[in-house]
Amino acid sequence: MRHKKKLQKILLHTFLLIGVVISLAPFYWMVVGATNPSGDILSFPPKLIPGTYLMENFKGLNESIDIIKALFNSAIIAILFVVISLLICSAAGFAFAKYKFKGNNLIFASFLLAMMVPYQATIIPLFQLFGSLDWINTYRAVLLPQLCYPFAIFLIRQNMRGLPDSLLEAARIDGAGELFIFFKIALPTMKPALAAVGIFLFTFQWNNFMWPLIVMTTQDNYTLPVALSTLAGLNSIDYGQLMLGTSISVIPVMAVFLILQKHFVSGILGGAVKE
Repeated sequence: MRHKKKLQKILLHTFLLIGVVISLAPFYWMVVGATNPSGDILSFPPKLIPGTYLMENFKGLNESIDIIKALFNSAIIAILFVVISLLICSAAGFAFAKYKFKGNNLIFASFLLAMMVPYQATIIPLFQLFGSLDWINTYRAVLLPQLCYPFAIFLIRQNMRGLPDSLLEAARIDGAGELFIFFKIALPTMKPALAAVGIFLFTFQWNNFMWPLIVMTTQDNYTLPVALSTLAGLNSIDYGQLMLGTSISVIPVMAVFLILQKHFVSGILGGAVKE
């Protein structure tokens, strides 16, 4: 029995190790590619050791696109999106979880159904709407369509249901208003859920490509994914510059995850806790 458990443990660790290697291999190849000339990246056998072409790739990347401006645009849009969307979605989740009003379940179900509508089906109406408002090529056009994110509302609502009603009632008896209860009692207890949702929202907006590609019409307003897409020319692609730009684009997402990771699992599982 003891040997059997030991064998199972070895097999499990071997399986997990293989999974880690398979998961990290594309990322490692991308980082190695960022340090090699474009012609060497697609060579066979592939190079698995970092080269010495990093600075040349960075110089070429900086000449091909305004990488600093693209990073700035992506950062401003992603940060504004996370802050505003968290406020809206947490208020909606709190209302759905803690207030009983006519049509509560019906409205919430409509939010869930909204997640099933293909995003591509809304592009033309949204473009016509923002065109009529003369908002094309502005941050507002990128931010507004997804601020009320259905999955974020769903996740926060499930976590808010675990907040004891008796705590809210005690606050009301003490004379606290609804805004005080929301900002001073509900939100501080939902930090893990807000952190988990914040990671989702930041990753979504940071990697958002199609909508910014459509509404941003000048290079000065390009986000990083859109700017990187311009590296793919009709006749040739500099894979060294492309992989370096992609590697740079991953860094902020990893930083946000590492900062908030201790709250991530508890935030995701918080919806399973009921009063």
